[in-house]
Amino acid sequence: MIIPGRFNGPPGSGNGGYSAGRIAAQLDGDAPVQVTLRTPPPLDRELVVVRDGDGIAVHDRDGGLVAEAAHVEPFDAVVPPVAYEVAAEASAAYPGFTDHPFPTCYVCGPARDDGLRIFPGALPDGRTAAPFVTPTGAGAETVWAALDCPGGWAVIGPGRPYVLGRMAAVVRAVPAAGSRCVVLGAAVATQGRRALVHSTLYGPDGELLGHARATWVALPPPPRG
Repeated sequence: MIIPGRFNGPPGSGNGGYSAGRIAAQLDGDAPVQVTLRTPPPLDRELVVVRDGDGIAVHDRDGGLVAEAAHVEPFDAVVPPVAYEVAAEASAAYPGFTDHPFPTCYVCGPARDDGLRIFPGALPDGRTAAPFVTPTGAGAETVWAALDCPGGWAVIGPGRPYVLGRMAAVVRAVPAAGSRCVVLGAAVATQGRRALVHSTLYGPDGELLGHARATWVALPPPPRG
């Protein structure tokens, strides 16, 4: 398995949601899958998938552990929907337009004309919302990617970058190319540097396409000079 370079999150490593979706696809069955990232997923390098009991482990070519994945019990992490127009209005105030820790992120980076261009803005109740137009060739991993950053932006703040640590997702359907969807995120709890978030993707008619729960980890502040 190789994660192509264009699907980056932070520079030099894979977007967490996209990478988790690619890894989840290595497991058979319809039950929800949880992926734990143990190190930033490398790009354009062969990754080795090893069966590990009922789950899998993903290693880089040097043997380092990149991620682990396994089925989990069904869970409820659905964020209530809003209209497409409401999501578009929130997205216009996306804080990442002016302060983004990773502006070339495939999912939410404003510097990526070829990315998913999901720009989650805050709703009055603290949820995030963004419109999302499905690209050509989208698959289940695209839904995982779309569910990733909107949850993160429920906790990311100026000078407070987070990265994905763990994500479990349910993909009910992949929207057709050109579909005008809405994706939402919500912060559930924080403890120290860790934050639990939920996210949900809705289709053009308000149908539930997928939902996720995720743990994001705040990066430590840079050392003072």
